[in-house]
Amino acid sequence: MTKKLHNRVNREVLLQRLQQDTTPRTTISFYKYAHIGNPSLFRDHLYLLLEPIGVLGRIYVAHEGVNAQISAPTANMEVFRKTLDQITFLEGCRLNVAIEDDGKSFFKLAIKVREKIVADGLDDKSFDVTQCGKHVSAEEFNTLAEDANTIIVDMRNHYESEVGHFKNAITPDVETFREELPLVEKMLAGKEDKNLLMYCTGGIRCEKASAYFRHKGFKNVFQLNGGIIEYARQVNANGLENKFIGKNFVFDERLGERISEEVIATCHQCGNPCDDHTNCANESCHILFIQCKNCADLYQKCCSDKCKQHMLLPAEERAALAGKLEFNGTKFGKGRYKVHRQNEILDVE
Repeated sequence: MTKKLHNRVNREVLLQRLQQDTTPRTTISFYKYAHIGNPSLFRDHLYLLLEPIGVLGRIYVAHEGVNAQISAPTANMEVFRKTLDQITFLEGCRLNVAIEDDGKSFFKLAIKVREKIVADGLDDKSFDVTQCGKHVSAEEFNTLAEDANTIIVDMRNHYESEVGHFKNAITPDVETFREELPLVEKMLAGKEDKNLLMYCTGGIRCEKASAYFRHKGFKNVFQLNGGIIEYARQVNANGLENKFIGKNFVFDERLGERISEEVIATCHQCGNPCDDHTNCANESCHILFIQCKNCADLYQKCCSDKCKQHMLLPAEERAALAGKLEFNGTKFGKGRYKVHRQNEILDVE
């Protein structure tokens, strides 16, 4: 019998299983740029290695390498490490372990072949992606951050930096990484001699961005090694000053992990302090937004009254309307959108 190399179980069933499962799990992210000749073949090989040891999560494979956010049974962590070490270019690669982890970050294993492991819109043939910036530790990051000649740039999207970022960092108002690169280049024109200090969630976006900006003439390019996740670990382990305020947005079921106690964002519906991301309960919308507990009750976990009213319809009627109505997140956007409250429409910043 041919081994199944994809999950075949319904999403709702998998979510229920995960909630009921008491097995301790550890959430991890890792990435590695490498030359993979046959990504599809490698993808199947990786699935056969990871599925038997209980790994769940999302992994992207491309000719340029691997980008993974996963969870594994804590008891299997040593086995997981040895499994990765069987793959030459992944041997000894850094694993970023989650700061806040309830073990419920992923409910299935999905390994997908992509054009790139991070969508950046760059022509990699035009510059050497291996000539990246200098990797710095949390302590070195703090020292550089105090230097008046340093410019700190958040290489993440607006919905990530909205809930947490480093003090004094530039936080570009963008929805995608590919939008950010040319925007930051334009913002920093004429400042090529400054210390350019970049950071992202786990380091992968800075790996490419730092090489790009060096190619563009920036002379002193630095990137936070391991990103915010590793920074928080080093700060806690070494008693360093924490220069990150708020939450670190993560791309799994948790949607965030707290790095400091400050709440710097507000509920998109009432404006009260809140930094809890959620997806609209209306699956035809599903937009990502920030919602406090009071508004979650008022709107029944929806982003607007329109979505709330739609969810009150019988399931058969909702199914009949599928694709015929437009909601805030019809295109599954993570950008700015409008909140509909009764008869008023408010722009959400």
